[in-house]
Amino acid sequence: MSKTFDFGTSLNQSPVLENYNLFASDESLKTAVEANGGAWNNENAARFGEILGRAETLELGNLANKNLPVLKTHDRFGNRLDTVEFHPAYHELMRVSIENETHNLAWTKENPGRYTARSALAFIKQQVDEGTSCPLTMTFAVVPGLKINPEIAGEWIPKVLSNEYDPRFLPVSEKRGATFGMAMTEPQGGSDVRASLTFAEKSNDKGEYQITGRKWFCSAPMSDAFLVLAQTEKGLSCFLLPRFKPDGQKNSLYFQRLKDKLGNKSNASSEVEFHGAYAKIIGEEGRGVANIMEMVRHTRLDCAVGSSATLRRAVAESLHHCKYRKAFGKFLIEQPLMKNLLADLALESEAATALSFRLARGFDESETDETAKLFTRAATAIGKFWNCKRAVFAVGEAIEVLGGNGYVEDSVLPRLYRDIPVNSIWEGSGNVQCLDVLRSMQKEPESIEAVFEELQSAKGLNEFFDKFLLKLKDEFTNLENLEFRARIVVEKLALALQSAALLKTVPDFVAESFCLARLSEKNLSFGTLPFGAETDKIIERANPAEN
Repeated sequence: MSKTFDFGTSLNQSPVLENYNLFASDESLKTAVEANGGAWNNENAARFGEILGRAETLELGNLANKNLPVLKTHDRFGNRLDTVEFHPAYHELMRVSIENETHNLAWTKENPGRYTARSALAFIKQQVDEGTSCPLTMTFAVVPGLKINPEIAGEWIPKVLSNEYDPRFLPVSEKRGATFGMAMTEPQGGSDVRASLTFAEKSNDKGEYQITGRKWFCSAPMSDAFLVLAQTEKGLSCFLLPRFKPDGQKNSLYFQRLKDKLGNKSNASSEVEFHGAYAKIIGEEGRGVANIMEMVRHTRLDCAVGSSATLRRAVAESLHHCKYRKAFGKFLIEQPLMKNLLADLALESEAATALSFRLARGFDESETDETAKLFTRAATAIGKFWNCKRAVFAVGEAIEVLGGNGYVEDSVLPRLYRDIPVNSIWEGSGNVQCLDVLRSMQKEPESIEAVFEELQSAKGLNEFFDKFLLKLKDEFTNLENLEFRARIVVEKLALALQSAALLKTVPDFVAESFCLARLSEKNLSFGTLPFGAETDKIIERANPAEN
């Protein structure tokens, strides 16, 4: 008897993870939001999470990354345009994100915990597409800088806070909403922004200047305006540089090319030249770094939140795959070694989420509490360093869980893997974050004291944490070669902060497993949880539940 073979059907393959609620199905996210005061917006977050988890919305993320932005420097008659064209999927993601307040909730609501609530929206939106998160973050983060100049604030903040996405290339006075970008770094300086050669000449006594120079990275070049650093007679200063001049004419900024990046493909990043471009100063001359740092600090929060969000998406994809895929007679999720690995990845994801939202609460409390402000200054750099660093490693491990299926472009995992390193680099690489922690310790010793005060609040909840905390204090008794040891110190601070956040907010089986695995064990790869860890409970808590 001859055998038949069905060439059109693939057996033992996992279905696509889609049509699930990115907020309601995430227990660790809901716990973090509740613990940090943002649960009052959960109904809106769940509604947004349902939209984002739809198959058609997830496909928008794929389309926006496959159909890349295109720079249009000139029209067909040779006139300068300097515009960027995007696929409709990009615009739809921007529209639905702005409509659902991912860019403004922290500024438009009076509720306590509004940073936490807004971070929850950014967290779930990030899982659909990294690239559109860049202009949304910039638009969110620019508000404190704009408030330095009341005249600028009055003109721009109402458009920034609008819930209408308006991509038209028009002066802001004619638009329903506005987005912002940033131009800081130059070829010769990179992170050393004080090496800037771009200069600004005063036009009058109304705070108007003409800027000439070149920026190596201009984020979100389609934006309506940019915060720009340039040299004046009194030193490096901060300016608002709009796409259009007050008379409605196109401003003198010229985009040279878009960057061909590793990831973050749906978002355009550019090189730009300013040829006597119109700009208005923000704050005093010579105070550029200080005046732009609030924007930088807020974007660093989003880097930490964004990395934990991308990690969550990767872990969700891994767990989903293992629920349906069989090998050696069992579903993968039932195999002991795979249980170890999945539970370990889930712990990493939950710890990153817990730390991100503890930072968000710090931003909330900083408005009225000086200790919270000191804590947040140091802890944001610590959290950005560690969350961004670990997520790169963990997303790579998630690809391996799916095997060859995780390595092909039809899977979302390769895109997540390319996207995730940008958060480590953007707004200061790992070394910059570590040096900022040291600088904070030197300029404001109270900041590291505030971090230890936070850690002390979890003392007595876990024996491994208590021992780790005692040894951590020893790192600061010897200040010799502290800069050389900076990464070691900041890594330990991050692990302690993650552990403290977990011990105070999540079920014991999660927090105790994390402390045991990260504070007492010396194993360096995922999937090395000690025997006895409650892997089934950890995996079940992390599973994304389809609608």
